[in-house]
Amino acid sequence: MNNLVRRTITGAFIVIFVLGGLWLHPVTFFIVGAVILAGTQKEYYTMVRSTGIKPQVITGIITGFLVYFISTLVAIRLIPRESYLVMVPIMSIIMVVEIYRKNEKPFDSLAHTFFSILYTAIPVSMFPYSAFGRTGLQPLFSINNLEFSPGMLIGFFLLLWANDTGAYLVGSAIGKHRLMERISPKKSWEGFFGGLALTLIVSWLLSDFLGVVDVKGWIFIALIVTIAGTFGDLIESMLKRSVGFKDSGSIMPGHGGFLDRFDSVVIAFPLVYLYIALFG
Repeated sequence: MNNLVRRTITGAFIVIFVLGGLWLHPVTFFIVGAVILAGTQKEYYTMVRSTGIKPQVITGIITGFLVYFISTLVAIRLIPRESYLVMVPIMSIIMVVEIYRKNEKPFDSLAHTFFSILYTAIPVSMFPYSAFGRTGLQPLFSINNLEFSPGMLIGFFLLLWANDTGAYLVGSAIGKHRLMERISPKKSWEGFFGGLALTLIVSWLLSDFLGVVDVKGWIFIALIVTIAGTFGDLIESMLKRSVGFKDSGSIMPGHGGFLDRFDSVVIAFPLVYLYIALFG
């Protein structure tokens, strides 16, 4: 099976899982975010551990999930925003735990333990705010008396995948001018503009269906997704190069791991959410 076929089959499963889960029901929406969060954090810690640094994997993942869980409850308005203050003693506990681990480089361990939370958990924890308490595209199965619309996040992923597809196809076919060869030798300017073109087309075609913002808003979001998503990809490539990894994992044949597949999300989605929160 050649790489394009393998990549296509795996991509289809990813689309079904992500879009199906986001759109099906608020509970499956929550599960999709939790899976992405756990997968990306675990792969980050695995790569870092290969260098001899020993971050707190279990406490880091639990803390990341707690941030996501609190964000969901706050977005649903079951608990007040002040509930985030529970993270203060938890962060302190992580630092105290490091005293008893007897690592040779304790502050390297702490830095990577906390950076994973900043890098993946906080962006994913914005997912609930994009859907709960909002109106628009309705889930296939809803909960009575709960305002919920996954339109923003579904639109974001569709544009993100359009950008990836356009960049991959155009870059593979005619890519000659390297975008940033020092970090990612395969990325080209031709691929970048191919991804941008397809993303703009998809944003225009789907704007009425997705709602949230008007067609001009979705076109602007397409620009954010293309530019910020590319930087997200380059940042993850920089991370992999620094630790000597080709892929962050192998769970997705043809796509690598969770970080390989969702690296653009952690940079692009917070900016998209910020734009919609301010101007949507």
